[in-house]
Amino acid sequence: MSGKGKPERLFGRDTEWRELTEFASTSTLGATLGLVYGRRRLGKTLMLELLARQTSGFLFAATQQSEAQNLADLGAAYGALLGLRQPVSFPSWREALEELFRLGEGRAIPVIIDEFPYLIAASPGLPSYIQQALSPLSFAKERSRTRMILCGSALTTMAELLGGGAPLRGRASMELVVRPFRYREAAAFWRVSHDPELAFRLHALLGGTPAYLEMSGGSPPSSTADFDDWVARRLLNPASAMFREGSLLLREESSISDPTSYAATLAALSAGNRRRSEIASALGRPSSALGHLLSGLRDIGLIDQVDDALREKRSMYRIAEPVVRFHQLLIQRHEPELVIGRAGRVWAGSADTVAGKIYGPHFEDLAREWCFEHADSETVGGAAARVRPTEIACREHRQGHEIDIVVTESPSFSAERITAIGEAKGTNSAMDVPHLERLEHLRGLLPAAKVGPLPKLLLFGRSGFTERLRRVAEARVDVELVDLDRLYTGS
Repeated sequence: MSGKGKPERLFGRDTEWRELTEFASTSTLGATLGLVYGRRRLGKTLMLELLARQTSGFLFAATQQSEAQNLADLGAAYGALLGLRQPVSFPSWREALEELFRLGEGRAIPVIIDEFPYLIAASPGLPSYIQQALSPLSFAKERSRTRMILCGSALTTMAELLGGGAPLRGRASMELVVRPFRYREAAAFWRVSHDPELAFRLHALLGGTPAYLEMSGGSPPSSTADFDDWVARRLLNPASAMFREGSLLLREESSISDPTSYAATLAALSAGNRRRSEIASALGRPSSALGHLLSGLRDIGLIDQVDDALREKRSMYRIAEPVVRFHQLLIQRHEPELVIGRAGRVWAGSADTVAGKIYGPHFEDLAREWCFEHADSETVGGAAARVRPTEIACREHRQGHEIDIVVTESPSFSAERITAIGEAKGTNSAMDVPHLERLEHLRGLLPAAKVGPLPKLLLFGRSGFTERLRRVAEARVDVELVDLDRLYTGS
């Protein structure tokens, strides 16, 4: 593979492509095993098909059918790879694996099995057969350079292949998790980097799943002026491929046995209930009954658990997949109206919901992401090790105050310290001096033991800042203003 770079067809995924090509091309004698997994529609199959094409490797895509049918399809694909007129007949998976590992006798070759969970469903013993085929003194380990890659979208099933006492534990040398594009990557992929406001709106509704561009008609809105009509036509239209997507993400995961309870939990989160007690109250259940629901949704990548910056064992939860939130707040709630063609009216009538439940929380998420991934040390007062929210008590106001952003660094051989705090406003009005004054007040409430030099004050304004606030900020070294342009292009 020397001299061959990433194919032009593959957008982004530089890190993933590097890991795959290094794994596939290593010339060391001995077959190796790797896993690739992630949610559906993230581009895993495209990436692996390109890898197989570029390396003259072998790719077999399993389907939901019996063991005999999959073995027959595998034999046909194997025969085609060898240029045979007739398919090869594999009586069992043991014989099939033996032949697949023989492909690497002369050179390093990737042997890719896509949708591996389909095979396990019909042949539960398959991981054990692979374990046996990769035993230390086996033919595969002593004479083959086959680079076997198992790929799948059933996150729980794939992760369990290497967990606990699973047969393949300790056998894999690569475990590659494919994730949605980050927000700047998504803007470039949708070709809207030139318009940060449009990029933000799209990401707040659809996130960074590559396939959603094609599923939304293949092109983004031409401008923010066209955005409302585009949402009505491409997202709220029952004929659109995106209309059911927010519910399918949950229902197509095999580990979810009771979709109704999980969907109710997502609905509570989408409505703004972020603490465990708030979610429990919304569901009418005790907090102790939420453990399996929250952990299940985390395992399949639909929610994240966010730790509190100041208090251990206190955390909140957030929707990690924006299209789920969009479905819960708009499509599911207004489906009867949408079905009879009232998308425009539903979208216009949901403006407050979109602003408060979607744009607001999403802007806070991007602000934290920016601090961790893009801001330089001068901007946030140090090397950001963690960026989290918190709530801090205030005797003066006799209540707790939320802080959207708490940046901490972890210097060597010393305690974690706060280097910056911030507030993020995703509203349509510019931030003004009172926002800075509030943040200064909150800085004074921070526990002295956790604060080093004077923490920076970060103000994130989706709609920018008043001229008065800009003048104040320019005269101070401890204040940073971050608008959408800086969020998408600056540090």
